[in-house]
Amino acid sequence: QVQLVESGGGLVQAGGSLRLSCTASGTAYSIDVLAWYRQAPGKQRELVASVTRGGSTNYADSVKGRFTITRDNAKNTVYLQMNTLKPEDTAVYYCNADVEGWDLQQYVYWGQGTQVTVSS
Repeated sequence: QVQLVESGGGLVQAGGSLRLSCTASGTAYSIDVLAWYRQAPGKQRELVASVTRGGSTNYADSVKGRFTITRDNAKNTVYLQMNTLKPEDTAVYYCNADVEGWDLQQYVYWGQGTQVTVSS
């Protein structure tokens, strides 16, 4: 079992910055991919960015050049640095982990979500 705890959301003006953090606790054979998703009111949850254990990253087109995802494997923590925020970035942001359990099965875990609100 893995638990994900997010922090760092809040209210910011357009053009501002926020940094989200998500720490995984519990036990697993390997935490493979860590990612951030977001869900705005009335919209589907979408992938914002992901990072593999080896550091390979992937970004949604809408955030490329503005957001940076990083991870600290020693701390089992993933970060999302969000710069030049826009009102359309307003959403609940969820941390996601693809985990290989001790039984070598793959599991997916979600955090509880953190609200990011960007005012115009």
